[in-house]
Amino acid sequence: MDSIRIADLEVFFRIGVPEEERAKPQRLLISIDIERDLRFAGASDDLSKTIDYFAVAQRILKLGEGREWKLIEALAEEIATIVLKEFGAYSAVVEVKKFIIPQAQSVSVTVYRPL
Repeated sequence: MDSIRIADLEVFFRIGVPEEERAKPQRLLISIDIERDLRFAGASDDLSKTIDYFAVAQRILKLGEGREWKLIEALAEEIATIVLKEFGAYSAVVEVKKFIIPQAQSVSVTVYRPL
C-alpha cells in the first residue's frame, strides 16, 4: 500500500497523569503514516486525488488548543481517528514521543488503526 509520512511533527500539548505535569504544555513529537492508494494522484498531479499532508499537520497542531490528555495512548488514538475519518485514509499508524524520563531519550506509543 502507498503511504504518506509526517515525521516528528513538533507540538506542545498538555499531557500527563499528574495534574502538575499537565499544568503547562510539553513538547511531543508526532509521526503519522497514512495509507492510501496514491496512483491516481501520481498520474494526474492533482491534490484532490491524495491526502493533503499540510492540512493533516495543521489539524493536528490545532488539536491541543484548550485540550489536555492524561495518556499519550489516548492522544495517539484520537489522531488516528481524525486521519481515518476526516482525511479518508485506508489506515493510520501514529507514534507519539514524550520526553519525560530524564534517563531516556524518549518514551513513545505507536498505534495502528485500519479503516
